[in-house]
Amino acid sequence: MTLLSYEFMQIALLAAVITGLTAPAIGTYIVQRRLALLGDGLGHVALTGVALGILTGTSPLVAAVLVAIAGAIGIELLRTYAKASADVALAMLFYGGIAGGVFLINLSGNSAATLNRYLFGSITTMSRGDVFLVVVLGAIVLLASIWLAPQFFALSHDEEHARVAGVPTRFYGMLIATLAAVTIAVSMRTVGLLLVSALMVMPVAAAQQLRPSFRGTHFLAMGFGLFSAVAGLLISASIDAQPGPTIVLLALAVFAVAATIRGVMSLRRSPEVSGG
Repeated sequence: MTLLSYEFMQIALLAAVITGLTAPAIGTYIVQRRLALLGDGLGHVALTGVALGILTGTSPLVAAVLVAIAGAIGIELLRTYAKASADVALAMLFYGGIAGGVFLINLSGNSAATLNRYLFGSITTMSRGDVFLVVVLGAIVLLASIWLAPQFFALSHDEEHARVAGVPTRFYGMLIATLAAVTIAVSMRTVGLLLVSALMVMPVAAAQQLRPSFRGTHFLAMGFGLFSAVAGLLISASIDAQPGPTIVLLALAVFAVAATIRGVMSLRRSPEVSGG
């Protein structure tokens, strides 16, 4: 009997597919905006949402989505109105999110160890209800990242030029941050809140090594993310390892291969340039 014949593995595989596609889909715009650490900051804020869900007896996933969205909106407001730099705003998310999560989980009568399945992922323990919500939210992120690609690209490539051209940059900046927050919450059971940012950044960085167009980078990153998530899940199941770290390490290996290919191609072109 193969692993995929078990229901928990089928649920885990579906969650891995959604995570592998959505994280790089929105991560492409975040990386282009030079906010690669945004995922880490929102991951820490989502931890507060998880703890709030446990404290109130509601769904930790739903609570994480709502709190992460509030955090995403907050960081955009800080950057826009308070004129706080991105690194300062992200630092506030880091420290506030961790402190809030531990504080609330202690109030609920649980120890901080309760948060481990959300910090490092626990994809094989997801319920049907969890995966249904992941599929719905993931579909929203995917559709938005593709349908609004021209607006998101304009904002990410040159925000000042986009504003002059009449693009409502404030709205789309808020929307990108919100979609990133949803992605964080969607992915927390797959790779964990501490590692999900890696899946938003590494496939994009790998795709950029091959120097395709922005659109090409977007879809290639989604392909790399899908491969890393699905292959990482299957490998972890076969060797009895945690899926989250395995997925991230595989994404790192994909980046290393892409960087090597770029290096080899550069070396091949160098003699032609010097000889010409």
